Amino acid sequence: EEFLVEISGTTVTITCPAIDGTISWDPAVINPSDNGRKYIIEDYDSSPRNLSCSSEGKTYAMYLNARVCTNCEELDALAVTGIVIADLLITLGVLILVYYFSKDRKGKTSTGAGSRPRGQKMQHPPPVPNPDYEPIRKGQREVYAGLEPRGF
Repeated sequence: EEFLVEISGTTVTITCPAIDGTISWDPAVINPSDNGRKYIIEDYDSSPRNLSCSSEGKTYAMYLNARVCTNCEELDALAVTGIVIADLLITLGVLILVYYFSKDRKGKTSTGAGSRPRGQKMQHPPPVPNPDYEPIRKGQREVYAGLEPRGF
């Protein structure tokens, strides 16, 4: 059997697990509820407390260490779900916009460094390839004959 603890703003309401009989609380209840099962703490300051309730010779004890805040807003599950879905839709919309804008730019040439406008001839001839890196042609393998793989 467990205590039921409800927190709303700075008000903490604790319900004793005892069901029948007269319920007494330790420390004593300042604002007793209708049936005595609930222990209500107004303006709780988040300081830890030991509480116990007893009924018909049976005692239930608990250690209360709850954090409360004065300016907190409670959100229900529907509000949180709406926020998450709206965030996902906005993110998806941004992704689609970026995709379509980048897709349109693929075919166009940029005017950055090293590029030239279409139709204009190159002013310098292309560089001559380095002769040290000539491709191997048939019949010219003698230069590379000493590079055969060795067996270990």
